[in-house]
Amino acid sequence: MPARRKARKRALDVLYEADLRDLPPSEVLRTYLERIEKPRPDHMDYAVTLVEGVAKNLDRIDELLASYAEGWTLERMPVVDRNLARIAVFELLYVPEIDDPVAITEAVELAKQMSTDDSPRFLNGILGRIAEFASR
Repeated sequence: MPARRKARKRALDVLYEADLRDLPPSEVLRTYLERIEKPRPDHMDYAVTLVEGVAKNLDRIDELLASYAEGWTLERMPVVDRNLARIAVFELLYVPEIDDPVAITEAVELAKQMSTDDSPRFLNGILGRIAEFASR
């Protein structure tokens, strides 16, 4: 698995736990980092960037997701999908070195592995609309 995909998966683990337990992502990240092996894998730096970035920009990210999720509320989305979308939207808006199609494809690929059969198509649609908005 490529390093950035591993980082996205680790970020998803943290954001998923924070979402389920209704805890701040920074708190869950701190305990997560305490539990992982030393020395830390190289991809953890990017995972930390993702978690901290999503946490810092959560209101804006969730506002966009709510606006572009046709017929869905954030609360109704599966937890995995919601947090994969948050990671991808953070990359679309705030990580210029990641091309939009890469951010979308990575979210879709992780959804294929970790979520429902409908999740890849759902994420591709919503993230495509947000990428189009962001590129204007």
